Amino acid sequence: MDRLAAAVGKDDNWLGWLNGDQEAVGAGVGAAAQQLAAANNSSLQGVQFVTRNGYPGYQADILTNYTVGRSIIPGTEGKHAKAHAVAVIQPRCDFDPAADPKKPVELDCGGETVNIDPGDFNPDDLPDASVLFSVHLAE
Repeated sequence: MDRLAAAVGKDDNWLGWLNGDQEAVGAGVGAAAQQLAAANNSSLQGVQFVTRNGYPGYQADILTNYTVGRSIIPGTEGKHAKAHAVAVIQPRCDFDPAADPKKPVELDCGGETVNIDPGDFNPDDLPDASVLFSVHLAE
């Protein structure tokens, strides 16, 4: 949200943030993925930017901290499970595709109207990120 707020009124491509055209760069992505992995007794092996169905997102690769243990399959007792998950960031707001990024823009965010005036913009005017974007698992 900081980069979107910094772009409004200063970058003619700020509307690209609202329709998924900009690469999402999140300083907290790795920390959040590590925290989620740890909550599941696993370790984060890596995080990388990806796109799925045209939406930006991240893939996290994890390895369990525990082994498979006793199993009906011989030789698997000492093996760790590996997995990956992909979360995408999907815009929730619609706006006129012909909108001029230098003029006030009206967004329809799932029935909630959000007005952004780049000429008189205060970052505090932006709603919570959950109004503008949805984050969900794609894989």
